[in-house]
Amino acid sequence: MDESNLLRYLAATLEQLAIPYFVTGSMATIAYGEPRFTNDIDVVVALKATQVDAFCAAFPEPEFYCPRDFVADAVRRRFQFNVLQPETGLKIDVIVATDSAFDRSRLNRVVRLQTQPGIAAWFASPEDVILKKLEYYKEGGSEKHIRDILGVMKIRGEQIDRDYVSDWAKQLNLAEQWELILSRLAPQE
Repeated sequence: MDESNLLRYLAATLEQLAIPYFVTGSMATIAYGEPRFTNDIDVVVALKATQVDAFCAAFPEPEFYCPRDFVADAVRRRFQFNVLQPETGLKIDVIVATDSAFDRSRLNRVVRLQTQPGIAAWFASPEDVILKKLEYYKEGGSEKHIRDILGVMKIRGEQIDRDYVSDWAKQLNLAEQWELILSRLAPQE
């Protein structure tokens, strides 16, 4: 199974189990911006404790590594866990949604994208991808997050709701990072 087929399988599984989700991270950045290499899928899920068994059953051994105890603990703590596909080395980073206003907003703003013929999934909105990349940049200072944001802004430019990004950047204490992005865009616009 390659990354595209893994995305197709993941989306179909979550939709069949009626688990709200959205793809985020590098895969979303690539969908909205410029191509770059990634070997994992980041997905935010509104997974409930009552759905853990069905979720784990959908990713059975030996094809997948998805230990029920780790999943149940992550759901309880609203944290994250991984689903691994040992044969290919592919990984799904599963982030359990919190009940924060921002996570509720992100779940309400998902966008259905077809990444390839026959492969469609729910993705975080481009604005929410930008906001999370701003957060990651603030936490770690990696320029790759700035490059990713600039790529999304370059490709999606006029479609980006800058007021939404600005409002949430203020609420999430990311206004300084957002201003940095805007200053780097200024010469290009």
